[in-house]
Amino acid sequence: MSQQNQEGKRVPNVTFHVRQNNEWKDITTDELFKGKTVVVFSLPGAFTPTCSSTHLPRYNELAPAFAANGVDSILCVSVNDTFVMNEWAKDQESDNVTLVPDGNGEFTQGMGMLVDKSDLGFGKRSWRYSMLVKDGVVQKVFSEPNEPGDPFKVSDADTMLNYINPNAKKPDQVAILTRAGCPFCAKAKALLADRGYKYVEIDLPHTDRSRALGAIAGARTVPQVFINGQHIGSWEDLEKWAAK
Repeated sequence: MSQQNQEGKRVPNVTFHVRQNNEWKDITTDELFKGKTVVVFSLPGAFTPTCSSTHLPRYNELAPAFAANGVDSILCVSVNDTFVMNEWAKDQESDNVTLVPDGNGEFTQGMGMLVDKSDLGFGKRSWRYSMLVKDGVVQKVFSEPNEPGDPFKVSDADTMLNYINPNAKKPDQVAILTRAGCPFCAKAKALLADRGYKYVEIDLPHTDRSRALGAIAGARTVPQVFINGQHIGSWEDLEKWAAK
């Protein structure tokens, strides 16, 4: 693929045809970019593995950090029709990202990022890249290297956020292993919520609880709390950790 440097240029002038509330609606690039600071990331296709497991979820997760550093919106562009993008949105954690269906590939072609993936049965699709756009002008582009396959090395959310602000505070990643009816689990969740932590609760079924706890936490009881990759431990351990 022959890529052109788009930095300093305006984004392509395109109208996207989207389906909202069972009605057709046209959205222009002016509506998406004019007077705004926007982060865009583009990918080969909805529902594809890397796009679903990593690319989209991480941008969605880091959206509060982007907003705190002056980004008005995050757009995910793919050469898919609006029906596919809408269904993908339902299937993903994407509340903080606007999914943009570039069904005809006009925006992607205008960016010089349209590639032929006929060998996979995809037809024309987007190369994987990200960019920072201010008032419709491209400030920075992170385009994946021209390598075989689907490289994913520089267009990720962390790289973009680090470019905008290397010292940006990222949301904490918190998970708690629980069981239904556990009073100490309820206390742990209340403490985390009181401290402003958004957590993921993993309710372990009775049949698998002992093995899962042993394998994941090296423990026998719930709750077990993890914060940013660190195993905090039980309710008592969480209390001690919070006291510090």
